[in-house]
Amino acid sequence: MNNPFTSTFIKSAHEPNQFPADFGREIAVAGRSNSGKSTAINAILQRRKLARISKTPGRTQLINFFDLGMERRVVDLPGYGYAKVPESVQKHWRKLLESYFLERTSLAGLIVTIDIRRGLNNLDQTMLDWGESSRVPVAILLTKADKLSKSSSLEQLMNTKKSVPSKVPLILFSGTKKRGVSEAQALMQKWLIINEE
Repeated sequence: MNNPFTSTFIKSAHEPNQFPADFGREIAVAGRSNSGKSTAINAILQRRKLARISKTPGRTQLINFFDLGMERRVVDLPGYGYAKVPESVQKHWRKLLESYFLERTSLAGLIVTIDIRRGLNNLDQTMLDWGESSRVPVAILLTKADKLSKSSSLEQLMNTKKSVPSKVPLILFSGTKKRGVSEAQALMQKWLIINEE
């Protein structure tokens, strides 16, 4: 599989004033803790350890920025919805994410990772709403599709379709089996085209 992206880590941000310069185009990736977000980023960018994978849910507490060259970036947003994270940390994450979606003019798309076995919940819907309010295209990766049979995967896909706008692409995805990787890459390439005018 050819890799359309050359990726390097830029920086992590704990506060909005630590975000890198707001130019070019970037795609944010969000998802519940333990939804396979980091695995998906690594699979799409074809880098084994670019986004850190932890066995401890809620470990990503910063916004991580990765450079793709040509003024393009991927942004790894903190995993949400992990109950054991202190309330003060959850409040900080929310403020940080709200600032990101409100202020970031280079945001060109949002990918939300959802564990296909869990389905869509209220927090995922909030994330989709934030993407819509930012007026950027949104897509959903139904991750860990290899954990279900083909028929169960398709059933979950149809169930999710009923809960989201028809314009939102749904991709059956497995980072370990490389399923849906090329589709996600093509979508990102489309969103990252920089208007030269």
